[in-house]
Amino acid sequence: MEDQSSPDISDIGRKAGRGAVWSFLGTLVTRAGSFILGLVLARLLAPGDFGTYAVALAAMQFVMVVKDVGVQSAVVQWRGRLEDIVPTATTLTMISAVALYAVFWLGAPLFATLAGSADAAPVVRILTAVILVEAITAVRSAALLRWFRTGANAKAILAGFLVNAPVAIVLAATGQGAFSFAWGQLAGAVVTGGFMLHYARLPYRFGFDRAIAARLLRFGIPSAAGIALEISLLNVGYIIVGNIMGNVWLGFYLMAFNVSSWVPGIIGSAIRMVSIAGFSRLAERDGESLSLGVQKSVPLLISMVLPLAVFMGVLAHPLIIFIYGEEWELAAGVLRFLAVLMVVRMLTSFALDILNGQGATRSTVWMNLGHAAAMVPAVIVGTNLDGIRGAAIGQAAAAVLVALPLAMLAVHRAGVRLGPVLPALGRPAIGALLSAAVALGLSTLTHSIPFVQLVVAGGGGLLAYALVVVTRDQFIFVSDRLGRLLPARAR
Repeated sequence: MEDQSSPDISDIGRKAGRGAVWSFLGTLVTRAGSFILGLVLARLLAPGDFGTYAVALAAMQFVMVVKDVGVQSAVVQWRGRLEDIVPTATTLTMISAVALYAVFWLGAPLFATLAGSADAAPVVRILTAVILVEAITAVRSAALLRWFRTGANAKAILAGFLVNAPVAIVLAATGQGAFSFAWGQLAGAVVTGGFMLHYARLPYRFGFDRAIAARLLRFGIPSAAGIALEISLLNVGYIIVGNIMGNVWLGFYLMAFNVSSWVPGIIGSAIRMVSIAGFSRLAERDGESLSLGVQKSVPLLISMVLPLAVFMGVLAHPLIIFIYGEEWELAAGVLRFLAVLMVVRMLTSFALDILNGQGATRSTVWMNLGHAAAMVPAVIVGTNLDGIRGAAIGQAAAAVLVALPLAMLAVHRAGVRLGPVLPALGRPAIGALLSAAVALGLSTLTHSIPFVQLVVAGGGGLLAYALVVVTRDQFIFVSDRLGRLLPARAR
C-alpha cells in the first residue's frame, strides 16, 4: 500500500485515524506521567534549577531536530521502496549526529554563558547526548511512522518514561539539581531506542548510494532547517530571558511555558505522529486530495484547542497556584499570553506538516525566518520593558501578527485551498468568546479557592463552548458510538 502511486484517500484516512488514536492515547499517558513528574520535581528543586535545565533543554531541542539533517522526515515521505534507502539513511544520520554532538560538547560552555547560566554547560553536554541514541533509531522510528504503526511508537516512548521518571526523582531527592532532568532523559532515551529497534525489525546495516543520499538531503535539509527554526523560535525566549533576567526568573518563565505546552505536547504530538505521513500519501495521490484533507482537519484542530486556551488564559492564576503552589504564582501572568501563543503554535506546526508532506520544505524555512525576524526583537524589547510577562507578550504578538499569516501564505502557495476552511471557524470563534465570558464571570464569584475556581469557572466555560460548537448531529453520532461500546448486558 505505502508504495502505490495512487493510494485510496479513504484508506489513508482510516490508517491515519487509527494511528492518531494510538498516538493520542500513548501521548496522553506519557504526558500525564510527565505532569506528575513535574509536580514532584517542582517540590524537590528550586526555580534556579529549572532555569539551568531550560538552557540545556533549549540546546537539546535544537539538536534533536537537526541531528539527522532531515533524513527522518525524508524517510517518512519517501516515494518508493523503503528497503532501498535504509542503509544510506542510517549512515547519514549517524555521521550527522556524531559530528553535531562533537560541536555541542566543545561549544557547551559558550552556549551556556550566552544564555546567562554558565553552570549549565555540563547539563547541556549530558542532555544533548540523547541525539547519539536517537541517531541509532531514527530511521527505524521513521519507518514506524511511515507505516502508521504509532501504537508501537507510543509503547516505546512510554517504556522510556518509566525509566526516566524514577531516575530523575531519585537524583533530585539526593540533591543533584538540574542534573536529575538530564540523566533521567538520557536513561529514558536508551530504553525507548531499544524498543524502537525491536518493533521496527529492519536489518541494521550501513551503506551509501550517492543518488539516494542526494534525494534524501534535497528534501531533508530544508525540512530540518524549517523545523529547527521552529524549535529555535520556541526556545529563544529562554535564552533572552535568562540573559536579561537571570536563572530564577527564567525558572518561572519555563514553568509557564511548560504549562502552555501541555496541549501541543498531547494533541500536537499525537497529530505529528501521523500528519506528515498522511499528508505525504494524500499529496502523492493529487493536489485536490491534500486540499480536502486540510479543509477537514484544520477546523477540527481549532475546535479542540480553543477551549483549552481560554481555560488557561482566564484561569491562569488558580491553575498555577493549585498545581504548583503559591510560590510559583509569578508564572501565572506569563501563562495568560502564552495561551495565545499555544493556539498559533498548533496551527503553524500543522502548516509545517502540510508543507513537508507536500514536499515544499523550502517554504518552511522562509516562513520561520520571517517569524524570527519579528519575534526576536519583540521578546528583547518586551523583556526589557516588562520582564517575563513582556517576553510572553512579545512572543504572542509576533506569532499572531507575523507567524500565522506567513503560514497561511506558504500553505496557499503550496496549492492548498484554504477558503473553505473559514466558514467552519465561525462556531469555534463564537464558542470561545462565550466560554471566556462565562469562565471570567464565574471565577469572580469563586476567587478565594483555586480548586473551586477551576471546577466551577472552568467547567462552566467548557460547557458553554460545547453548547455552541457541538451540533445536534455530532452529539447524536458520538452518543451512538459510545452506546455501541457498552457491553450488551450493560445496555
